[in-house]
Amino acid sequence: MAEQGGQKHQKVSQFAAEQTERAYQKQPTVFQNKKRVLAVSSKKKDQRLVRNIGLGFKTPREAVEGAYIDKKCPFTGNVHIRGRILSGIVTKMKMQRTIVIRRDYLHYITKYNRFEKRHKNISAHISPCFRDVTLGDIVTVGECRPLSKTVRFNVCKVSKAPGSEKKKAFQKF
Repeated sequence: MAEQGGQKHQKVSQFAAEQTERAYQKQPTVFQNKKRVLAVSSKKKDQRLVRNIGLGFKTPREAVEGAYIDKKCPFTGNVHIRGRILSGIVTKMKMQRTIVIRRDYLHYITKYNRFEKRHKNISAHISPCFRDVTLGDIVTVGECRPLSKTVRFNVCKVSKAPGSEKKKAFQKF
């Protein structure tokens, strides 16, 4: 009896890893309560909705193999990329699943026949499938429907900052 309780607790702890919110998290398009046949016992991987967002962006491996639930993820959620595709540098990562991107550009002033530097900050949703994002990384974002008051973009691709590979320091596996 004690072993069964231990096994049950182990299953619950593995399942609870992706359940971090108060509400039950699941993908709305995947039916989880399939009838189980006792005669056939095949270990099947859990069903997961993963889509190709198109526009030449590859679906990250973590989106396919991971167990996270994010309804605002373009790869596994209910968000479609349409409109502008922009790139910028990550400047802030203090929000949950949202980053701030800085886009620098030059503005021409005709009176002085010169350019001045300007910048815009853009808030973008970042999916949990992009794990190793750090400050200074170059990020490609795509426009989507409004996800919150300030967020209208979703991260599609992450490129490491130039010079980050040259440093000899402790890195994640």
